[in-house]
Amino acid sequence: MMDQPTVFSDEFDLDSRWLVDPKLLFVGPKIGEGAHAKVYEGKYKNQNVAIKVFHKGETPEEIAKRGSRFAREVSMLTRVQHKNLVKFIGACKEPVMVVVTELLLGGSLRKYLLSLRPRPLDIRVAVGFALDIAQAMECLHSHGIIHRDLKPENLLLTADQKTVKLVDFGLAREETLTEMMTAETGTYRWMAPELYSTVTLRHGEKKHYNHKVDAYSFAIVLWELLHNRTPFEGMSNLQAAYAAAFKNVRPSADNLPKEMAILLTSCWQEDPNSRPNFGQIVKMLQEFLYTISPPIPAVPLRMFSTDNAVMPPESPGTSSLMAARDDLAETPETKLASKSRGFFFCFSRCCR
Repeated sequence: MMDQPTVFSDEFDLDSRWLVDPKLLFVGPKIGEGAHAKVYEGKYKNQNVAIKVFHKGETPEEIAKRGSRFAREVSMLTRVQHKNLVKFIGACKEPVMVVVTELLLGGSLRKYLLSLRPRPLDIRVAVGFALDIAQAMECLHSHGIIHRDLKPENLLLTADQKTVKLVDFGLAREETLTEMMTAETGTYRWMAPELYSTVTLRHGEKKHYNHKVDAYSFAIVLWELLHNRTPFEGMSNLQAAYAAAFKNVRPSADNLPKEMAILLTSCWQEDPNSRPNFGQIVKMLQEFLYTISPPIPAVPLRMFSTDNAVMPPESPGTSSLMAARDDLAETPETKLASKSRGFFFCFSRCCR
């Protein structure tokens, strides 16, 4: 059977709860652009938002493909909510296809890492970010959704640069045990070996694989976080995918804490069934964070109430474990958050 995403047509109707009024959308500066859409900073009902405007396409085939991508992304976003997934606000089909989400001003994880090179991240920060990512993926997989394009460009930071959120569900799809799914889906450098195609399997043809493709991609992202270097250095994206798929090449896990080396090598196992699920990954990351930053013992509180009841101390949580993030350098994106947004033009101008 074919990998058939949600079909976009006139019959694809947005739930009224998620339908945004384009007349209330105001578009500001462009903050990102990909092959399928442009992303703008904007406002909706006086709320700062990110406005993703999908390209219309030139041919009927392009129009249908981009419509399907839009429908798939909206469908996924309406189904899942989590603190480490970008918050969905709404969408509209006319006058163009638009997805509106919360505005994340910390920039992409890729830009953040590049801004620090060659300096590595503090280990607590790196593992804290990895925990954010793993929790987002655990949520997706619990809803039967495979992301299929986990990479630093699709991970955005909040304005304080303390939290990572997963974005871009254009390639996500529901997992199935019976259907064949599209090969070579994602970005080569982070692509699981079982996704790679050779001349014997033309691009766009179908293969059997499961949600463990995301565990492999996570391992490559985790390696980047721990080293702040490009994985498979010296190789092109295509060379990296070929080496991983047919020569079982992986980045080095040497000179890492034992727990992180074990996690990496288990996540990028050649056999997908040998890779851990994200529930296990989350647990391993939490346990490692505890060993390097155990919670500060709670100081007994003075009791003021007549019944001598004392509220338990608030859990420090990941935010306190990540205290090292507070002294990170301010970035242009965070500076932008404190400045005036400037002139916003009506959404209709963006559609011309």
